[in-house]
Amino acid sequence: MRRNEVLTPPNLISLSRLAMAGVFLGVHDADWRLAMVVSAMVSDVLDGVIARVSHTTSRIGALIDPIADRIFMLVAFIAVTVDGQIAPWQLALLLVRDVMTVIGWFVARNVSWLRSVAFKARWPGKGVTVLQFVTLLAALQEPRLVAGLAVACGILALVATTDYTLMLWVNRAGGPKDRAPHDGALPTPAPPTPVHDGIE
Repeated sequence: MRRNEVLTPPNLISLSRLAMAGVFLGVHDADWRLAMVVSAMVSDVLDGVIARVSHTTSRIGALIDPIADRIFMLVAFIAVTVDGQIAPWQLALLLVRDVMTVIGWFVARNVSWLRSVAFKARWPGKGVTVLQFVTLLAALQEPRLVAGLAVACGILALVATTDYTLMLWVNRAGGPKDRAPHDGALPTPAPPTPVHDGIE
């Protein structure tokens, strides 16, 4: 993979969330942490918009975007949990979607008749990401709202997981015998990757 395929403006914006995660972890000032959360939210929208407008969408970008999201969220949530702003049970609810995403990826990676299915960001999953960001903001500014937001995020995460599962089933209806991709691709397709289209 050439460097110019990785270091595109959208990918650099996505990667900036790794630096934001480091800053969030390294500072304890509420204003600084608030600034990092807002910046991460803006970058999560901006990278997808720029990728589409500049026609620089790519498979590597589709991987970098959600990975950067997950790392920022994980670091930020662990930091506020250690500081007592989020309870452990709330943290578990907030990370349901991410845990299920990892499990789903490994399942799809190891089940040959699922490998040709393209993972695209879907609205329930996007809603979980929005709720995660809002919960981080609440933890920093309005702690009394965190419990309700965590429960809502957990419920929406179950909806998102069900939605993705049904999407996989519909797109690969027929099970293992239906191994040929619908678009005429080669019989041994690459592992599924998400589509880089903004908030995921």
